[in-house]
Amino acid sequence: MRIAHIMAGAHDGGAELFYERMTIAQARSGETVLPIIRTDAARAARLREAGLEPVQLRFGGPIDLLTRPRIARALRAFRPDIAMTWMSRASMHAPRGPWVLVGRLGGYYDPKYFRACDHLVGNTHGIVAWLRAKAIPEHRTHYLPNFVTDFAGTPPADRAALGIPANAPMLLGLGRLHRDKGFDIALRALARVPQAHLAIAGSGPEEAALKALAAELGVAERAHFLGWRRDAGALLAACDIFLCSSRGEPLGNMVLEAWSARRPVVALAALGPTELIAQDETGIVTPLEDDAALAAAVSRVLADPTFAARLAAAGRRRYENDFTEAAVLATWRRLFERLIASKKETPR
Repeated sequence: MRIAHIMAGAHDGGAELFYERMTIAQARSGETVLPIIRTDAARAARLREAGLEPVQLRFGGPIDLLTRPRIARALRAFRPDIAMTWMSRASMHAPRGPWVLVGRLGGYYDPKYFRACDHLVGNTHGIVAWLRAKAIPEHRTHYLPNFVTDFAGTPPADRAALGIPANAPMLLGLGRLHRDKGFDIALRALARVPQAHLAIAGSGPEEAALKALAAELGVAERAHFLGWRRDAGALLAACDIFLCSSRGEPLGNMVLEAWSARRPVVALAALGPTELIAQDETGIVTPLEDDAALAAAVSRVLADPTFAARLAAAGRRRYENDFTEAAVLATWRRLFERLIASKKETPR
């Protein structure tokens, strides 16, 4: 199968990391893959290291008149069976052709950017239901899950190097320092759990404001801003609880990563974690914006090691059943085969 993946994403981010994992995994599994990406030397180097040859383009705004014809030229030369666009900007630039054009939504994006797509896929059942509620026919909307790296057995990061005492409970947050990620709520919860330390791995526009809030709350010595990291597995192995404080999280790859690493998860009730987590079985979900409830859930897990271990084990089982690389690759291939076979038969 010949698959082109078109991504106009940022330098860092969960969707961008999954794009790299999926393109590399499909190529490793025997598919012929063409990555088309926004110009990014580091991403291109990682893809080349995996044996792929990415096409790098500008992916500008409405006045960018060059990217679309260049994508068309690259696709005509490659002759894909499937061309998948990742998120809105890539979909806006992607041309139709003899290939099946599939738009992938990792969030609740405006469907107008996906008008050219033959099919739309969401990485949660909630996104798929939302698309159908927008009057997009059922036969054009599909669920395709993400997979994450299996972090079981990853050696832990050195807590001392992170500035965290060896005997202190360590909470971990991962993600861009943006209001949507709710790290301000995590810091307010930290102030209610005086024995714990919180490590936040990420970068973004809210960094200065979050550091100021940590100082205001009196938790600056227990809040550790690690910057953008590529060692999530080691950080998860080092932590006691993974904390997903997002206000808006359509899926939550971070929850899947924590499950793979056998770590208990405490999350705010954003859409993705709410869909994923079975309450008190594979994690704990607390109300949005409620730092007191978040802190109470953290304290509950820290106080009961048996409960924490049970959450971690159940999360690991869920990961093994549904979100391993092998399971997700098989699901994607089955859908792609069906879409290719039905391209001339399915009405738009």
